[in-house]
Amino acid sequence: MAPESNQNNGSDSALKKRVLFIITQAEAGGAQRFLYNLILRIRHKYDVQVAVGSDGQKDLAEKMNSLNVPIRILKFLKREISPRDDIKACYEVRKMIKDFRPNDIFLLSSKAGFIGALATIFPFKLKPMPRVIYRIGGWTFNDPWPTWKKRLWIKLEKLSAGWKDVIIVNNKHDLNQADKLGIKPRKQLILIHNGIDPYKLEFLSKDEARIKIFEKISKNYGNIFRTNILIGTVANLYPTKGIKFLIEAAEHFKNNDDVAFVVIGEGSEREELEKNIKDKKLEKKIFLIGQIRDGYKLIPAFDIFILPSVKEGFPWALIEAMAAKLPVIATRVGAVPEIVDNGKNGLIVEPGNSAALAGKIKELIASDYLFKELPIQGHQTVLFNFSEDKMIKEIEGLL
Repeated sequence: MAPESNQNNGSDSALKKRVLFIITQAEAGGAQRFLYNLILRIRHKYDVQVAVGSDGQKDLAEKMNSLNVPIRILKFLKREISPRDDIKACYEVRKMIKDFRPNDIFLLSSKAGFIGALATIFPFKLKPMPRVIYRIGGWTFNDPWPTWKKRLWIKLEKLSAGWKDVIIVNNKHDLNQADKLGIKPRKQLILIHNGIDPYKLEFLSKDEARIKIFEKISKNYGNIFRTNILIGTVANLYPTKGIKFLIEAAEHFKNNDDVAFVVIGEGSEREELEKNIKDKKLEKKIFLIGQIRDGYKLIPAFDIFILPSVKEGFPWALIEAMAAKLPVIATRVGAVPEIVDNGKNGLIVEPGNSAALAGKIKELIASDYLFKELPIQGHQTVLFNFSEDKMIKEIEGLL
């Protein structure tokens, strides 16, 4: 996509504070969801531009175009570490900063956080120096990576923190980790939870959502079936999302025709996960139906929502499922313990424990009380504790 005009015309634009948002990837995910929701709400108050890396799908670019927000694809900004490309990406970002002259640079995700902050001081400090705000949706060193890679990212986060004015985390676990590891920005480390407005979510009805899911299954797998209980999740097929543990949990229901599992999402683990499903002979039990635009709209198709992740920041899909009045089962990662009060508005299991996950599913299916009460309490939790208005207000307080 060719770069668009860097400056809006008119006196109103000249008076607005300029904010440059930089994010590593454009494909659908938590950081992209946050950025879209934020810009949707603030784009008339600020002069906004977005820069995004060149990896993967271009979902975010399409959404920014729909909002008439200028977006530039950064050719050399990519998710994986590559010294040559990373230096080139630094110069790409630096040029965009010089052209746009933002008051604030708002960085999202680990790689953009490092490269974007580096661009303000390398090869020398920018003058005038924009304020640098960094929001991390979950420290990347908590990913299921080799020890050396975790240690490298801890060092990179500690080093680059000194180039940032404000660091935003979205859960207490990450806040505590930053304090413990000495990740200290120039001015402020702050916790701001994610938030949504349940009444603005365009959920499909249960019947409509199920029809779409069954059509997708029929098209992809050639299986036409009906099930009493549909258990599902919305997640990219990455190691952090723990889909392999959901597959292992599904194996406990191998001989139960009343239960089926669906995963909405796409990612690098698809081939491995499909092999796992085939090896366990679960082709008629669990279905990976791929990426669906605004997949959250199909959440009402499920009878139970599962978050099997081994690492999270603050999972959007979890609060969307609670907003849709579904009973939820989630792993004890990231902000989950701050969202789910075990046994009251949802159920919690330890990450990586597929047997415990299967056990909680069976417990929920067997209990009419839990099946009815958890969704009511979950919906109330989202309404009162994790509102979009509160999130936006707290973010704007930093701009």
